Amino acid sequence: MRLLLGCACFALLATPALATRTSLGTFEGWGAFRDDQPLRCYAIAEPLRKSTKAAWRAFASVSHWPGQGVRGQTHVRLSRERSSEAVTTLRIGERRFVLVGGGADAWAPDARTDAAIVAAMRNAQSMTIDSRDGQGRGFSDTYRLRGAATAIDAAALGCVRR
Repeated sequence: MRLLLGCACFALLATPALATRTSLGTFEGWGAFRDDQPLRCYAIAEPLRKSTKAAWRAFASVSHWPGQGVRGQTHVRLSRERSSEAVTTLRIGERRFVLVGGGADAWAPDARTDAAIVAAMRNAQSMTIDSRDGQGRGFSDTYRLRGAATAIDAAALGCVRR
């Protein structure tokens, strides 16, 4: 599991050769990491069903970038590139969030939605991202949320200014 999370993190946040990446822990299916240059910390996981056809690996993350004043930013790399006209929806329990982005990446539209997503993640068993690809085919990426709250907390603590 650690190898998978490490590979997903590399795909998420390629860093210069001199930067240091520190594992903050693995919590069920979620990992937490800290990069020093630039300072950023994040919780990350892969979907339950991993695509073998995509040129990238799908993931969901919650990131903190202290230098930019960003806390709890939600980002997903979809298992397929979405159509430019497609709506991308994140479902957590009864809650629905429309995400913005392009290509295979999607984010919450603002910090308030990020906070609502993270709060919903803390109280649910799973989350699913739905969209449509360029051929109009619908697809979904589902994530278990067991361990997510702990990984998100570890990432937040990892970026507390010392």
